[in-house]
Amino acid sequence: MKVFVAGATGRVGQAVVKLLLAQGDQVLAGGRNLAQLPAEVTPVALDLHASVAELQAKLADSQAVIFTGGSRGQDLLQTDLNGAVKLMMAAQAAGIKRFIHLSSAYALDQNMWAKVPALAQLTDYNIAKFFSDRWLMDETTLAYTIIQAGILTPTPATGKVSLNPATSGENSIEDVAAVLVASLAEPKTIRQVIMMKAGTTPIAEALAQL
Repeated sequence: MKVFVAGATGRVGQAVVKLLLAQGDQVLAGGRNLAQLPAEVTPVALDLHASVAELQAKLADSQAVIFTGGSRGQDLLQTDLNGAVKLMMAAQAAGIKRFIHLSSAYALDQNMWAKVPALAQLTDYNIAKFFSDRWLMDETTLAYTIIQAGILTPTPATGKVSLNPATSGENSIEDVAAVLVASLAEPKTIRQVIMMKAGTTPIAEALAQL
């Protein structure tokens, strides 16, 4: 499969690219610091401030998009919210069906934002994710999967998760990447919003049980 990874030079994006290459996929890696990308990818200079038409051209003949982009709080409206929405619009205009979106735990449940200490400090980020997620669900015909990850940690991958748990929790960056990539091939994830945290169930098995 030919996959466009938005935010390919970020922490999760780099892990996603590595996994896609390991399973033999072709990768168009969209990001800013392109020099750090593996030689096997097709690097794409990506600016989410660009127009929908410009973003569509960047997607070329990709068959799926994995969105891991983010401004880390520096440009929430233009990047995390509107940049994500424009890329969704571009993907649909390009005829791409599959769109995997990395979101945040409880992004669609505003009542939880003040109740979870880790989220109470990220209200503007939660708002950006809420509206980008809702756009993907309500305003597109894309075969989407929204992965709601909790706190990201640089701990080693376990290959195991808990999906749709009663409470949010920490996630290894590598495990988040593995869930994003595994979702591409699992039809049960289509049009699903999936919260995840570290757990005891192998990722492929957990996704197949949805």
